[in-house]
Amino acid sequence: MSTHVFLAELVGTFILLLMGGGVCANVALKGTLGSAAGWVAISFGWGLGVYCGVWIAGISGAHLNPAVTLGLLVNPDVTEYAPGVAKTLANTLLYFLAQFIGAFLGAVGTWLSYKKHLDDPQNAGTQLGVFSTGPAIRSYGWNLVTEIFGTFVLVFVIAGLGHTPHELGPLAVALLVVAIGLSLGGATGYAINPFRDLGPRVAHAILPIKGKGSSDWAYSWVPLAGPATGGILGGLAAALMF
Repeated sequence: MSTHVFLAELVGTFILLLMGGGVCANVALKGTLGSAAGWVAISFGWGLGVYCGVWIAGISGAHLNPAVTLGLLVNPDVTEYAPGVAKTLANTLLYFLAQFIGAFLGAVGTWLSYKKHLDDPQNAGTQLGVFSTGPAIRSYGWNLVTEIFGTFVLVFVIAGLGHTPHELGPLAVALLVVAIGLSLGGATGYAINPFRDLGPRVAHAILPIKGKGSSDWAYSWVPLAGPATGGILGGLAAALMF
């Protein structure tokens, strides 16, 4: 995999997490101009973040998500991750590395953009929601089911979009992310991307945020295992359907 492909995947994921984390900060933190704008704003913010990230990372196939990469990996009909990028173990690991670094740096960018609000005492102990997902009702098994379904829809429908004649491209994927957020996202915050959660959670743990509280590592396995499983199931279903 060329350096350009690696950087495209990294920067595309960075843009996605910067904008996605940014809308979470704008809505969740007290004292911002978008405070309490609600779940619709968050869903559209993440969708538009995907839209921008996909445009940036076209050369890499714009996975921006290890669940998407896993879905392609298990689909026997797919031979390349992007034009000229073979589906090999080495390239798979490089995609994962680019996605994790991009996600972590995007979270750092969100921290820098909202630092004064994140350090504000009125937000003490609630800052994790800017960085990572958390369930509305904590039930690890059912939270896992929700993440599996959400990510299955993401990967399966993306595969279907590749077999249609339209040219909506990034817009179609953005609207898909909005749709998942508005329909299935309310139970867990819809990570649907293992590194969308892990990278920012690591950032939350190590960044000097005043009064930040726990990084909730007890829950962290759910937005890792659920999206990974959903991505694999979506890729296998796509191989049977299309």
